[in-house]
Amino acid sequence: MPRTSPYSIELTGEERLALEARARKYTLPYRDVVRARIVLLAAQGLRNDEIARRLDTRREVVSL
Repeated sequence: MPRTSPYSIELTGEERLALEARARKYTLPYRDVVRARIVLLAAQGLRNDEIARRLDTRREVVSL
């Protein structure tokens, strides 16, 4: 059963730009790129199970 996170993420323009740049980097460790993408999608209001599906990872990873 999908759970709804009790948290909401609101990014400043500067934070969003920094995360978008990080998400595009091929030279960063994969985990850093995925974390940036998770935060960006969460800031859009997507549920953890939807974020996991889009990034082809487990919901537990997104929940952390």
